[in-house]
Amino acid sequence: MGDRNLIIYSFYFIHIVRVTAFYGLLVYNICFSLMDFVCREVYFTIKSQPLNMSSTPDTTSYDHTTAPISDTLNILEESVVFLKGLLVTRLMPLFYIFIILISLPLNTLALVAFTCRIREKKPAVIYMSHLACVDLLFTLLLPLKIHYQLNASDWVFGEAVCRVLSAAYYCYMYCSILLMMSMSVDRLLAVVFPIASLTWRSARKATCVCVLVWLLALAGTVPLLSMSQTVKTENVGVTCHDVLRQNDPTVLYYVYLFSILSCLYFFLPLVVTFVSYSTIIYALSAKSDRLTTSSSSSDKRKRAVIMAVAVLIEFVVCFAPTNGILLYHCVHLANGGHREGDSSYAAYLLAVCLGSASVFLDPLLYCYGSSQCRKQIRSVFCTTTPSNTNSQTKSSNLSCEYTVSKFKFSEALYVLE
Repeated sequence: MGDRNLIIYSFYFIHIVRVTAFYGLLVYNICFSLMDFVCREVYFTIKSQPLNMSSTPDTTSYDHTTAPISDTLNILEESVVFLKGLLVTRLMPLFYIFIILISLPLNTLALVAFTCRIREKKPAVIYMSHLACVDLLFTLLLPLKIHYQLNASDWVFGEAVCRVLSAAYYCYMYCSILLMMSMSVDRLLAVVFPIASLTWRSARKATCVCVLVWLLALAGTVPLLSMSQTVKTENVGVTCHDVLRQNDPTVLYYVYLFSILSCLYFFLPLVVTFVSYSTIIYALSAKSDRLTTSSSSSDKRKRAVIMAVAVLIEFVVCFAPTNGILLYHCVHLANGGHREGDSSYAAYLLAVCLGSASVFLDPLLYCYGSSQCRKQIRSVFCTTTPSNTNSQTKSSNLSCEYTVSKFKFSEALYVLE
């Protein structure tokens, strides 16, 4: 039996290495080609003509860190119609309000359950508590975005708050992506190497990974705090992270920064997450897995496969459009395609709005989609009554139990089944 398991694990390991190497080389070539193209286009475009979303040239130089809204710009009529249109000023704010109403209680309850109610801090609990914290922090900032759009894209909170809001969104997005990637790798280890990975998947190492994720997300988005985000326009008002000035030295910075962030903080994690969940699905669906023949265990594996597919779909649907359009927008800006840049940015704002749904999809899929986690969250509302009898004490403990069950292969995904 031991030799058979060793052969199976070796086969899975070889399969993971081959798939990871293939997709790793593929994404490396794609990212390298895109970055080379963007850098060349930016260099020649900046030398030949300025970049701007405005229709009136602005040849005066200025310090973008001091008074970014001192000059009034005229922007394209199409941009004015979009920024003051029904989609931006009514439909998007309504969707953000819906997100707050769903996300706030779900993530608050999940965070309380993970941090206060669960005693045994396993890697799954640590990853999900950090993910709930990220989603909750972003949800608390959404009212500023709602006010801005309901006010017809006229920002009234000042330059500093606009910079914080812009940086916070990208920090949330990339922190969520990196955490989801880390969870996919952790689940892969739990399924493919259920015994050997017990030493790798410790609470201390999971905490270190989460700290590293926070540091990477902050390092990638902190530069936005030093860049001008507000621009005063004639027909709209003060915009926040929506309009670029002509001859602004930060335009080149924008193109470089977001191109790098999209490639390193999304496309690379996308490959890792896709390979991890594909291997998980393959491992759970393999006919060679015959550790048990019970119908209950088979149902658990089927639910685990469905949950893995759902998480992978959520990852792609919520984050792929935003980062794909962002990279496309940067390329067209670098190529001097102002009209194309405007249309791609309109699609980008819509993708950002729809992608924000991940703040309530995360707790639904990762937390409430798991029978194990539902038990932990029910313990938040569970009340016990003191009793002198052993039978009542045992019944109370069973009803309020929130410790994770012992490790089994049929429960290797810990939060998926």
